[in-house]
Amino acid sequence: MQTATETKQSPDERGYFGEYGGVFVPPCLEDILLKIKESYLKLKDDPDFRKELRSLYTHYVGRPSPVYYASNLTEEAGGAAIYLKREDLNHTGAHKINHCLGEALLAKRMGKKRLIAETGAGQHGVALATAAAITKLKCSVYMGTVDMKKEHPNVTRMKILGAEVIPVSEGLGTLKEAVDAAFAAYMEDPVNQFYAIGSVVGPDPFPMMVRDFQQTVGIEAREQFLKLTGKLPDNLVACIGGGSNAIGLFSAFLDEPEIDIYGVEPAGIGFKNGQHAATLTMGSPGIIHGFRCYLLQDENGEPSPVHSIASGLDYPGVGPQHSYLKDTGRVQYRTINDAEAVESFFSLSRLEGIIPALESAHAVAFAVKLAGSLERDKTILLNLSGRGDKDIDYIVENFGKEML
Repeated sequence: MQTATETKQSPDERGYFGEYGGVFVPPCLEDILLKIKESYLKLKDDPDFRKELRSLYTHYVGRPSPVYYASNLTEEAGGAAIYLKREDLNHTGAHKINHCLGEALLAKRMGKKRLIAETGAGQHGVALATAAAITKLKCSVYMGTVDMKKEHPNVTRMKILGAEVIPVSEGLGTLKEAVDAAFAAYMEDPVNQFYAIGSVVGPDPFPMMVRDFQQTVGIEAREQFLKLTGKLPDNLVACIGGGSNAIGLFSAFLDEPEIDIYGVEPAGIGFKNGQHAATLTMGSPGIIHGFRCYLLQDENGEPSPVHSIASGLDYPGVGPQHSYLKDTGRVQYRTINDAEAVESFFSLSRLEGIIPALESAHAVAFAVKLAGSLERDKTILLNLSGRGDKDIDYIVENFGKEML
């Protein structure tokens, strides 16, 4: 059963949200994507499929994840009350497991033999390796060599779970290059492989499909927040890379015009030298990886090099629905730089005993700023999209002095 919000925010028949989305792939893939779309649209309302996915969410992932009032962080910010949607408590440590299980079940029902994907911070890779194990599918994950070094704990986890982790050293050796390599590998056998895209990006139907699987975050949060406070939140905050955790939270509240919604992009080490990944803030419409979106690009329309301390946000494109929401003005997109994210990584750890992923720390940093500008009777609901276990080696190596 679709909600009013889901119906209103779904793409058109060609896979477009406004002027963003679509299918820009080689002709040989068009029929494959159409079969995936047809299978998904059929299965999403199938009672047995929904029952199996709900059961895994409840008994395997541990949903619903709780909403937590961060009283110490609120006191430190000195303004609006800050609440956390604790996606970091999911099995595998992030929101990614929500769509990975959905994609794995779909692939299995379509008769696919192998899941294939890219990963940046490693959370999508770990979640997909986990989903592959539980569904008895093979799994190959492509990861940039720079990210493999930064996120070594997740590389180890993927291998323990039985996934094949393929290093990608071309270009900057980060997320964009991992996507390129995974797509090339997928093209070698799209009949037996299923490309499980890790965010609300890529050609239709993936932005819609991943969004739908992530909607459980917003549906739960809406009910939980009402029960906890007696009203809806005044503000929503989530970090934005491709945008899956954000759209998962936002989707349940888009039809509430009185709620201010903020997506937080990585400003990296600054706009002047281009060392950032603030796609919606600094980009322009273009085409990447089979779809149209806001894109950081050079004068020839090629994706520009990007940077973020958070590997999961290190991508020059963004989901087409976010691009549409920027143009309509329904969501406001802001930025947080590397230094601010690291400061919030330590702040949340020491004030609340919760170590956030560096991706999520961007949202925490902005929420603290926002809270300080608001009255104490206002509320902020923040999607804490992942935990920071994967980042602790990198943090110790590069910011160890800040721990003293």
